[in-house]
Order: sequence, then structure tokens, then C-alpha cells
Amino acid sequence: MEPTTRGQRWSARGALAAAAAAVLVLGVFAGLRTFALLAVGLAGLAVTAAALWWVLTRRSVGRLLAAVLAVAAPVWIVVAYTRAHLAWVVAVAGALSMFAVGAGRRALVGADGPARTPEHPAPRVRHPVLIMNPRSGGGKVERFGLREKAEALGAQVLLLEGPGDTDVAELARKAASEGADLLGVAGGDGTQALVADVAASLDLPFLVVPAGTRNHFALDLGLDREDPAKALDALTDGVLLRVDLGRAAGHPFVNNVSFGAYAEVVQSPAYRDGKTRTTLELLPDLLVGHRGARLAARAGEADFEAPQALLVSNNPYGTGDIAGLGRRPRLDGGELGVVGVDVASAAQAAGLLRGRRATGLTRVTAREVVVDADRERIPVGVDGEALNLTVPVRCEARPGALRVLVPRERPGTRSPLPRLDWSRIARLALPSARGHARPTAARPAEPGA
Repeated sequence: MEPTTRGQRWSARGALAAAAAAVLVLGVFAGLRTFALLAVGLAGLAVTAAALWWVLTRRSVGRLLAAVLAVAAPVWIVVAYTRAHLAWVVAVAGALSMFAVGAGRRALVGADGPARTPEHPAPRVRHPVLIMNPRSGGGKVERFGLREKAEALGAQVLLLEGPGDTDVAELARKAASEGADLLGVAGGDGTQALVADVAASLDLPFLVVPAGTRNHFALDLGLDREDPAKALDALTDGVLLRVDLGRAAGHPFVNNVSFGAYAEVVQSPAYRDGKTRTTLELLPDLLVGHRGARLAARAGEADFEAPQALLVSNNPYGTGDIAGLGRRPRLDGGELGVVGVDVASAAQAAGLLRGRRATGLTRVTAREVVVDADRERIPVGVDGEALNLTVPVRCEARPGALRVLVPRERPGTRSPLPRLDWSRIARLALPSARGHARPTAARPAEPGA
């Protein structure tokens, strides 16, 4: 554990002060009505969560009515507070609470040691080869001039053009056999995983250019997803990161593997052309009708029985949202993150407000995950790519298998905000008796000492 800094102590004290002030504002200006305010707020949030569940599990008129309810519930909360002439009290208490949460998380950053993946000196690269998909991300390769900048830096660029699909992995192996000492990809996460697997097997450094649609892997590496061209700065001023690589039934993945409801949606031919529309059309049958394979999984010592959806990720996602699918603080932990979802009713959907303690979510970590089903083959989404795999599907982590070359300066290298722990915040804020004990007088030295 790193020593506590002055900034952490003051952030912790600010968090406790703001939290106390929020409670004081409610107590002084709302009095006994504080409990009614909390009840109204919690009821409104529960109704909103249930309405969103109905939006996902209903069609036609039922879905429309649920959407209206999802909007009406928050409006009802605001109206109730306003009619009680307490809207300003709630606003002030809410602002203080938000400040308390932010200050508390800042106080905890670094309390458990550095969260960044260690950086190593970059190898000298003489013949980098970058594979670029001009169609990826709506044409980012052309829009950001990625080919021109890469060639100006001495890289060879291979464009994925022409009719039909290209065997990207074979293209990467051919480039390596012809002398490439670095392999890179400007494209989506699925393409990156294929080339990353070749680079890892040949112990070549790998370069990521976030030219896809979502670029989750690039996000967790700290790259600038708004300007993909900045990733090419790694060729002139870069550092090396050793990160893990996942495999599912022999298929590499840099982000995650999905089973169940989401994997079923990805399989639809209409998904590529209309992701939102297709998802809303298929989810009612998948979530309520239990269409699809009945899954069972073993992750370390944990068992998952018939989850509606299962997500296995290359290192666990953070804990900042309900499902914990925001971003991964580390990519070199040597383990898989596993999230199981089992939400079968509106009550369980409302229970998701409990976050990590929600009954509909199960989260564990493991080095290996085995997924079985009541069918011989099941749909699986590997980094968003639709596959059908024979069960059991074995997912494993390959610790430190991939050497990634990234720019020395990149926007996402700040430490992620940790989950709130008020007991730790209090220990940081309040001086211990031992640490601030009155100094005792020094004893005279013994003769001859």
C-alpha cells in the first residue's frame, strides 16, 4: 500500500464533510419529511427500473406504455418534491452528495498502490506492418489519413480491399514471414484480436489504432479514440505494455466473450444493419420466453445455473456501474472477469439498483471458465463477432502473452476511480491516535552507547 498523501487526506475529509452537510441540510430543512423524500425517491427509481425492464420484454402497445412510465416516474419525483417546497433542499443535498462521492473516490485513488499497467522501454522497430480496414468505423482510415501518416513514419500498410472476406490472421503471418518486426491493426476489436493472436504467438510487438466503432480495447489501453492517428505516435515515441490475451475454444479475444441473450442477438443477420431495432425485437423472447440454449458455467469455484446472459472478459471490468461493464482498470491481472445476468421479473430489474449486491447479477473472477449447454452447439459473440461453437466452450486467460506498443503520452492513463468504501475514507480522513500521539521525551543515552 502506498503512503497516504496530503491530497488524499484532504479529499477524504472533504468527502466526509460534504456527506455530513447533505444529511444536515435534509435534517434541518426537511425534518421528519426526510424519510418521505427518501421513500419517494427510492420508489421512483424502482418504478423506473421496472419500466425499463418492461420496455425490453414487451412489444407494441405494452412497450410504448412502459416507455411512458419510465419517463413519468422521474417527473413524478420532481413534481412531488416541488409541491412540498423541498425541491431546492433535494437539489442542494444532491449536489453535496455528488461532491462527497467524487472527493471520496479521489481519496481512494492510489490507496492500494498504482493501478496502471507497468510500462517498459519500446523495442527498436525497423519494418512495421499495419493492416487497415477502410470500411471500419464508417471510414476512419480515410477520414483521419491513417494510411498516409503511417507510411510517412516508415510503416508498410496492407489494406483490406476487394470483394469477399480476407483471412486477416493469414495476412499477418505472411507479413511476419517477410520480415515484419511489428504487427498492427487499424480496425475493430474483432480484427485486432486476430492479429494480436498472431503477434503473441510470434512474440512480436502489436500496435492498436482505434479505427473501429467502439474500440473497447483501445479505451482500456488509454488511447485517444477521438483521434486514431495519435496512436501512430507510438512508432516514434512509444512504450511497451505486457497485457493478457483471452482464448475461447481456440478463438482469441482482447475484450470479451458473450453467451446467452446478447450472443443470440448478435447472430441475427439484421443486427449489423440495425443494432438497436434488432435488439429490441429479439430481447422479449430471449429474456421472458427463455428462447435459446439453457446455459451452465463453471468459473473457478463458482457455478452459474441457467443464466440469461453470461459475459467472460479479458480481465474484470470496473465497478462504477450496475453491471460493471464500463472499462477495465488493468489488462495484466492474469484472470478473466465473469458476469452472469439472471433477471426474470420487474422486481429483479428494480433490484439492479443495489449495484454489486443485486440479486440478478453474479460477478466472479477466474483463470478458466467452462460453459456448457443443453445443445451441442451454441451461439457465441467473440469480441462482437458471431460464432457457433461446440460445447463445452473453454475460456482461458493467457497472462502477459501480448506486447502492445502504445504512445508514451495518451489521455487514458489516469488511474480509474475506485468503488466507494466509506470506512476506508474515514480512516484516511481521521488521524489515528497512534499516528498523532504526543511525542515522548528522549531517554538519556546509556554510558558507552
